[in-house]
Amino acid sequence: MTYPNGENSTESSPLAVLAPLQAVLFDVDGTLCDSDPLHYYAFREMLLEIGYNCGVPVDEEWFIKTIAGKHNDDIASALFPDDQERGLKFCDEKEAMFRRLVKEQLKPIDGVYKVKKWIEDRGLKRAAVTNAPRLNAELIIEILGLKDFFDVVIIGSECERAKPSPDPYLKALELLKVSKEHTFIFEDSASGIKAGVAAGMPVVGLATRNPPHILMEAKPAFLIKDYEDSKLWAALEEIDTKSGATTTTV
Repeated sequence: MTYPNGENSTESSPLAVLAPLQAVLFDVDGTLCDSDPLHYYAFREMLLEIGYNCGVPVDEEWFIKTIAGKHNDDIASALFPDDQERGLKFCDEKEAMFRRLVKEQLKPIDGVYKVKKWIEDRGLKRAAVTNAPRLNAELIIEILGLKDFFDVVIIGSECERAKPSPDPYLKALELLKVSKEHTFIFEDSASGIKAGVAAGMPVVGLATRNPPHILMEAKPAFLIKDYEDSKLWAALEEIDTKSGATTTTV
């Protein structure tokens, strides 16, 4: 097994203890698709339009620190700390712009359909768990052709607390009727990784846009570049070996 620091290890993958696997949970933005550039573009243009930051365009570093993976309630407070109502209205308008962009420019993360087939072949349960508004999440899932793949779609704002609290992931376990001891998560943000770890499950982090050192601070099981990454497939092969079969039906 190769870990994020590049060192090789003969130890078992952190996912091996999950065998027999019951379910796999996915974040949506940045995890199923490379949507962060579209979010960044929408925020940058709309903030520029209202003269935010003295008219200086926000950069990607600001976006990663302030926006990526966070719930709109928190984003509204960060942008307009003295006017939450204005912040929420701004976020709603930004989401509408994002949905217009996503219909034309959405790209799946490399290998996502390969891992989809691996999951389907083993009869595993699956859920999408996201802080995105439901309209965004369902649109992305539909565009990617994954509408029939997910058993449930969990929205952070529909839970008592959104990520980085564990509530959305705990709700997914409850609705799928699976155990955290036999489930793992794919996430691309520090906020999402923290939520999964707090829910008691190993999280495979995708270093699609967020800096690896920031993701590692949230304590993922390991990081991958995308779903084609050999580290991921070595771990999945070990789950199969530990399960004693190539397929597991729940």
